Amino acid sequence: MERKNLIPYSVYLPVEYHKRLRVLAKERKASSMVRDAVLMLLDGGDVYKSGYNKGIKDAAQVVYDCKEAQMVAVNRRDVGSILTERIGLLEIK
Repeated sequence: MERKNLIPYSVYLPVEYHKRLRVLAKERKASSMVRDAVLMLLDGGDVYKSGYNKGIKDAAQVVYDCKEAQMVAVNRRDVGSILTERIGLLEIK
């Protein structure tokens, strides 16, 4: 996810979870872990569906971020954006 598309949000946590989250923060994984959990919760109650869609979004992001895929164009569109769009179609609604 691009940083410009993110908005800060504050949440209150029990002390024990806050301590565990701080450990992840040292590894620079806390924000993405919390963000992923919230997105999966909001995207639907079905754990499989949420996890599957998260994997699809992650795969699309990897392709979108690939500099080499952005350098090749087909019909005036870079291959990265074409593949990202196609991968996005695999999401379960």
